[in-house]
Amino acid sequence: MRTVRHVSSIHKRPDGQWRARYRDDADKEHARHFARKVDAQRWLDETTAAVVTGAYVDPKTAKVTVEQWCGTWLQGYATRRASTVRQAEVHIAHINRQFGEMPLSAVRPSHVRSWTAKLKADELATSYIYALHSRLSQVMGDAVHDGIMARNPCSRRTSPGAGQQRPYVATTAQVWALSDAMPEHLRPAILLGGFVGLRIAEAAALRVTDVNFMRGIVSPAVQWPGEPLKTETSRTPVPIPQELALELSAAVAVWGGETVVTDGTGRPAAPWLIERAVRSARVQVPGLPEGFRFHDLRHYLASLLIGSGLDVKVVQSRLRHASAGTTLDTYGHLWPDADESARAAVGAVFTARADSLRTKRA
Repeated sequence: MRTVRHVSSIHKRPDGQWRARYRDDADKEHARHFARKVDAQRWLDETTAAVVTGAYVDPKTAKVTVEQWCGTWLQGYATRRASTVRQAEVHIAHINRQFGEMPLSAVRPSHVRSWTAKLKADELATSYIYALHSRLSQVMGDAVHDGIMARNPCSRRTSPGAGQQRPYVATTAQVWALSDAMPEHLRPAILLGGFVGLRIAEAAALRVTDVNFMRGIVSPAVQWPGEPLKTETSRTPVPIPQELALELSAAVAVWGGETVVTDGTGRPAAPWLIERAVRSARVQVPGLPEGFRFHDLRHYLASLLIGSGLDVKVVQSRLRHASAGTTLDTYGHLWPDADESARAAVGAVFTARADSLRTKRA
């Protein structure tokens, strides 16, 4: 952010106006004219105070609109993965519809709160509104860092919250029923989602060469359509039982493609094709909610592992989460009640003590 040099002055012009001026650290002069000297001095003092508090912005730069800055921001963001950039472009379109013509410096926290309220009234999902607010905060934060606005109008006070909805966890019977209701060539996708924990883009792109059928190991390497995985953690190999390896191997032998999941003709099955089949099949499964999607199969796997007594680090590894915190935030409610476990542990000590005293008395 630019700073104001000590080169500042106030002079009276022949026409009686007072000319106040200063030079910033780029040696660029800024000047304004006032009818009274006291007003000119106040302007210089306010500018100096803005520098001290970090609120100073070049007056010309402050006229940049939100849409103009978003265009610049996207150019710098283009080094990310293509799917990540596409998602950002969708978010930016929402932002521009609301704020595009406004100067960056004119956007206030009250404007942001009004926007999120409008999005909620339009019945957008709470999680999506939160994502849009986060994107706006990211864009505005980078504008502050670049020195073209003083403060980010987004904060915890303007945030709509991420929502606390718990994922639906299907039963084992429902998962098998869903698999049976799927077209036969797409059934391996259900196995990969429900018992390996692959995301839909990973399942669609899983190559036959990524599976060691003899050792029972699935090693995700790419995601649809042949792009790198989202994180390095996503590349973690996943051990699978021999029974599952045999099921997948049999499907590969029947449908004969380069990928484990095919469209029935040997070509890879795109994520949209798998998701469409899930939507068609779920109506045949009693109890599955209307919003059930492929990703919910990961929730089933998490509940299966937790119900089998596995600890958080093992579940984190199988789901390939970047941190145990993510696992706990999403599935913490599925672990047995900690209070009851602690009570039972202390109670066991007292029970053993009582047994010991009765033995001594006897």
